[in-house]
Amino acid sequence: MLANKRLVFGITGGIAAYKTAELVRRTLEQGARIDVAMTEAACRFITPVTFQALSGRPVYTDLWDPRVPNNMAHIQLSRDADAILIAPASTDFIAKLAQGRADDLLSTLCIAKGDCPLLIAPAMNREMWLNPACQRNIQQLRDDGIFILGPGAGDQACGETGDGRMLEPHELLAELIAFFQPKLLAGKRVLMTAGPTSEPIDPIRVITNRSSGKMGYAIALAAQQAGARVHLISGPTALPAPYGVTRTSVESARQMHQAVMQAASDNDIFISVAAVADWYVSNASTQKLKKQADGAAPALEFALNPDILAEVAALPNGPYCVGFAAETDQLVEHAQAKRLRKKVPLLFGNLAQHAMNADDTALVLFDDEGHEQWPAQSKTQAASQLIKAIASRLYT
Repeated sequence: MLANKRLVFGITGGIAAYKTAELVRRTLEQGARIDVAMTEAACRFITPVTFQALSGRPVYTDLWDPRVPNNMAHIQLSRDADAILIAPASTDFIAKLAQGRADDLLSTLCIAKGDCPLLIAPAMNREMWLNPACQRNIQQLRDDGIFILGPGAGDQACGETGDGRMLEPHELLAELIAFFQPKLLAGKRVLMTAGPTSEPIDPIRVITNRSSGKMGYAIALAAQQAGARVHLISGPTALPAPYGVTRTSVESARQMHQAVMQAASDNDIFISVAAVADWYVSNASTQKLKKQADGAAPALEFALNPDILAEVAALPNGPYCVGFAAETDQLVEHAQAKRLRKKVPLLFGNLAQHAMNADDTALVLFDDEGHEQWPAQSKTQAASQLIKAIASRLYT
């Protein structure tokens, strides 16, 4: 997701510097090249050797570093970068940026950055974060076009709890990836379903399916990275909520239906990815069913679940609807028929036996023009491509 991006990571003095080591490793896995610049205070918390080993590149700590041919590391590093991220950004360093001070390599680099985007991840005690002077400085940075990532809230190294802790490495990585994504859905509100549903037989046993939720969760994250406000209504999965996405957890298809219908009219786009059970057990027991002496199986009765996608598509002035079809055979015929039956403008599908629980998928898109086969790719890549397809049709 960050292939060929050239980044400068600036590290200032703070215990959260240990998190940046993990962030460097994760960001390199996404294809980026990273140069690291550290303040003197940062070197008291973590060594330049650590970051040189992780990044595979020299670490810069001195404004007068002779390794740079023209002795101007503060110029060369920023000119060669797609973005600069300061993580952690201490209270003192934030004040330097707000005041335009340049008394070491990192602060001078930030002043000399030109058009290079600057992002900062504040990290400090909660009282320092809430101090009026710090808040004035943060607002000044926002006014200057600097992007503020976080801070988060929770336990702090000082033993207190509250706002001010630096975002976790996976959260900062998500912010970095989102920063470089085109904001194709900026300002749009997206409602989604994902995962399986679970239909109770008794308080212990359920009928469900093998959906992992990976495709839906990848689409939710891609929509968020494209600038949308995303509300994900999810059946039971082992996946964490995508960063920046609001998740509502449900169990059964009827619970999912209720949650979707309550939210549908407030959204611009509805993407129905969940593997919703067609039927539920209408005579589910309120107590655990016991094995009979004669071995007879319980007589289960089934009733039809509501058709969530079709109901949303039928709403007057409802959201733009996108459906999903997981088939085991005749994908083109079955998926196109499903799209027409549910009266949605766009539907995508795949072969379930190849995609369920897998990290890759080969999607086919269906609309009024016919169908388009996409090559097999990771679900993350497919999700990003799908968001582009939705945006192109929505704005057309």
